Amino acid sequence: MLTTIHAICLRTVRYNDRNNILALYSRERGRLSVMLPAGNGREAARRRALTMPLSMIEGIADLRGARQLATVRDMRSMTALPAIHADPVKMSMAMFLTELLGVVVPEGEADEALFDFMADSITALDAAVEGAANFHLAFLYHLGRFIGIEPDMGTYRPGMVFDMLEGIFRPTPPLHRHFLMGDDAEAVRLLSRMRWDNLKAFRLSRNERRRILSVMLDYYGLHYARLTGLRSMEILGELFD
Repeated sequence: MLTTIHAICLRTVRYNDRNNILALYSRERGRLSVMLPAGNGREAARRRALTMPLSMIEGIADLRGARQLATVRDMRSMTALPAIHADPVKMSMAMFLTELLGVVVPEGEADEALFDFMADSITALDAAVEGAANFHLAFLYHLGRFIGIEPDMGTYRPGMVFDMLEGIFRPTPPLHRHFLMGDDAEAVRLLSRMRWDNLKAFRLSRNERRRILSVMLDYYGLHYARLTGLRSMEILGELFD
């Protein structure tokens, strides 16, 4: 069945000497794996440029059934991302986000709101001049809304404890050990205030970013999936002072 798709490129892996497999998240069908011809010619180079991490593409997908990989033809760019693909720092951020999304984005039916959030976030990363060092933290926090683990900020009061299992603030620590106090609990509120247009207002040291990222990955691990094996995390941790 031929279907027009609008999709975000996640990861390309070698399948055999003749083909690659490209993982996508599409607005129309959710997660897809599509077969792309490999090679070294001009057309292969164009496909590689179109399908770099976080690239947004549109095309005609041939969806032949669950047992066969889809193919895409008439592939073209939806939105140019010159800064992401030219800036080594933003490209490293893109690698981290594609690894992250490859783990946490669920299989199944399409989620247009999730796709729109991802697309808006990618556009914001490309346009960011200041504050890009905080981008992954804001993205992780706000992604939680779409996968059902966003903290309930309606329960927040200064000085309260954040219960990581329940995703709420409490006046006293819970009986289990998965909770945050003090500065770590206040960091949850700080993250909830981050938006793409105010990232530069949050001045964090490298150690503060690392600590916040570590706590966020623990939170994801409690609710969704362990992310500690992401290969791009170590590189990301060295990028920003």
